Amino acid sequence: MSKFYVGQTASISRTVTETDIVMYAGLSGDYNPVHVDREYAAGTRFGQRIAHGLLTASFLSRLFGMELPGPESVYLEQTLKFTKPVFIGDTITATAEILDIDQKRNIITLSTICRNQNGETVLSGEGKMMMPRKEMHDDSSS
Repeated sequence: MSKFYVGQTASISRTVTETDIVMYAGLSGDYNPVHVDREYAAGTRFGQRIAHGLLTASFLSRLFGMELPGPESVYLEQTLKFTKPVFIGDTITATAEILDIDQKRNIITLSTICRNQNGETVLSGEGKMMMPRKEMHDDSSS
């Protein structure tokens, strides 16, 4: 019997800081001025710097790896649809909901969504996680 169930959810929240953007730019090498140059970004359709899309998506990695399904799970797939920009100071809540559990393959499929502090969806998608056998089955069913 699985310790997970279809419909199970978990969420985490994080406020995006200037330090997050600078560190992500350094780590990824993505110095696109829309992310790192205040003057340049002021002249764009956004009117200010925006967070890297994959910085926002990385909140899903934290959610999956630490909360649901949690430690020892391995990220297999993720679809991403970016629907609104994320700005410095936005608080993003990443939520995952289990859509399917494949007991034979030890894979959990999850709906993923990130919303800002106004409840607006900034990212949506679907992820797949591989679970260790011990997490998917209790001792009596192994």
